[in-house]
Amino acid sequence: MIERRRIEVTGTIAGKKVTFQSGFLALQANGAVLARFGDTVALSTVLMSSEPKLDIDFFPLTVDYEEKSYAVGKIPGGFFKKEGRPTDAEILKARLIDRSIRPMFPDGMRNEVQVLNMILAADMENPPDIVALNGTAAALAVSDIPIPELIAGVRVGYIDGQYVLNPTFEEISESQLDLVVAGTRESIVMIEAGAAEVDKEVLIGGLKFAQDGIRQIIDLIEELKEKVGRPKAEITVVTFPEEQLDFLRNHEDRFRAALITPVKQEREKAVSELKKALFQEMLEVFPDLDEAMFNLMFGEVEKEVVRAYMKSTRKRVDGRAFGEIRPLYAESNVLPKVHGSGLFIRGQTQVLSTVTLGSFSDVQFIDAIGLEEFKRFMHQYDFPPFSTGEIKPRRGPSRREIGHGALVERALSYLIPSEEVFPYTIRVVSEVLESNGSTSMASTCASSIALMSAGVPIARHVGGIAMGLVEYDDENVVLTDIQGLEDHLGDMDFKVAGTRDGITALQLDVKVKGISVDTLDKAIDQAEVARSKILDVLYDAIPSPRPLSETAPRIVKIEIPVDKIGEVIGPGGRNVKRITQETGASIDIREDGVAFVKGLTDESVNMAKQQVEMIVKDPEVGEELTARVVRVTPSYAIVEIAPGKTGLLHVSEVSETRIRSLEDVLSVGQTIKVWVKEKDGEGRLRFSAKEKKSETH
Repeated sequence: MIERRRIEVTGTIAGKKVTFQSGFLALQANGAVLARFGDTVALSTVLMSSEPKLDIDFFPLTVDYEEKSYAVGKIPGGFFKKEGRPTDAEILKARLIDRSIRPMFPDGMRNEVQVLNMILAADMENPPDIVALNGTAAALAVSDIPIPELIAGVRVGYIDGQYVLNPTFEEISESQLDLVVAGTRESIVMIEAGAAEVDKEVLIGGLKFAQDGIRQIIDLIEELKEKVGRPKAEITVVTFPEEQLDFLRNHEDRFRAALITPVKQEREKAVSELKKALFQEMLEVFPDLDEAMFNLMFGEVEKEVVRAYMKSTRKRVDGRAFGEIRPLYAESNVLPKVHGSGLFIRGQTQVLSTVTLGSFSDVQFIDAIGLEEFKRFMHQYDFPPFSTGEIKPRRGPSRREIGHGALVERALSYLIPSEEVFPYTIRVVSEVLESNGSTSMASTCASSIALMSAGVPIARHVGGIAMGLVEYDDENVVLTDIQGLEDHLGDMDFKVAGTRDGITALQLDVKVKGISVDTLDKAIDQAEVARSKILDVLYDAIPSPRPLSETAPRIVKIEIPVDKIGEVIGPGGRNVKRITQETGASIDIREDGVAFVKGLTDESVNMAKQQVEMIVKDPEVGEELTARVVRVTPSYAIVEIAPGKTGLLHVSEVSETRIRSLEDVLSVGQTIKVWVKEKDGEGRLRFSAKEKKSETH
């Protein structure tokens, strides 16, 4: 029988109780930890296959993240009333964890690893992603999976000039910085950040502050590991047969000839032909050559040759210096009919972004645990296979596409005007037309152009650049504007986006066991120089937002008292439908009374707005109005001053001379001028069409 014993460690971090528990739940996993920050609880489990998959050329790691509806006392929506496929938010959190732990596994490991995080309880105060990230780190620590070094993760806010460790949802909403950092005691392995145009010093200070918090959590995880005391498993890692590896190394000159070229397509064709040729040549010498092993060795020699070339020549494979950007091009308003468009090219990376403007009915509703909100700014990233010259099936957005889309959205979101200033729902789509490095940052640039092209009043352009790193024994070389090969063979992918006034987004992924803050400091400085050049090109393409696109709808925002919403809508929506029929404008009304009037022309929108305002308005005695006759009898008429808002006009109040029957002078549909003669306690109106005297009672 399996022995169950609760092994628990508890600490206080940033004034909050933090607990890690193991040894009681999910004992058939290689490692399982119940992590609790406040009253948010995550169950993190890790599993490893007993045998490696030696016939593959990659590490098979899968990370999933699930937010259970019951965690906040909800029943899932939809017909089946159960959790379905992961939401974009869950995918992004899974990617956050994946990017944090992936660099820590041993090189050459081929045992399949599956990580699953389930959010079991949420206090709607502490963000669950940090709880799951640290639960995963703890589960790996107590498992027999051979992770050589402990990691942890924290979120950092920046409010009123002070850093806040693991801020609450409310604190995040007030913060200039939303910085998530994962790392070891001494180095950083992952960064995900959005910022309100903060300067470098704030970011570097935030990274150092994060490291202090990471060490506190690692102390707790280490204490748990010591109490659980499970030894690490011995695994078989992929190692290269020396004779075969030396065979490839002896052809360094052929590798260099294929790799050292500025044109991606030419390089890829030359490398592909070399790969085929060397495989056949090696088969003659090594008949038992494994193709997966050959692919790994070929990639290793590629990496060695490129790095040796860079170190010896101080140049990159395309001839650039380490800090040099590829040729830039930007163009605005490149497509007809769409509300806004922008094209950005950097070398052989090309992105076309479009903007579509809509009303409140077009917002995206986010229904996650602890969070219900309307999202009025959306960026979506599309990576078609032709962008890399490949033929692949199209099966919806990949995790990578969702992640890149979110990064660009984060980079731009701080510049998006408020609903009060610009009452539109904004959808930006970035189409990658060519890919050779950092399509996400190119998407940021193209999207910034498209927003200004559409007439969205963003205050400043946002530009972005991807920085790389090559580590040698004696130095670290930071690369500006990495292309695909440098991303693939390098040690770091560090994306930095921002305006002339400061940084708006960061994202760091590494392939080594961590990067120092000093190296990141250097990379941010180098990125700032590049970003300035990119922003010059963006401003040349479009220096400021244009007037609202002629093809965009016209939208105005109005406030309706909550107790008047029913009057505006009318029985069965009658009033709203009528306004739409008469003006051509549609009306969306929220539960809080905020309404959006949308039409194709300013005239139709203003007409609809006036009608809504008249319904809401409480006319004063003596006020002159325009009314429409809706019913006529011999002695009185019912007139309407706004859809559904009527009053009585008696025959005696139409003319100074006697009228035998109102039917002789008025007809249904006729428009007349009236003024409010009296109003009773229930708001019912009586009108007069006579010339108004100097005194009104």
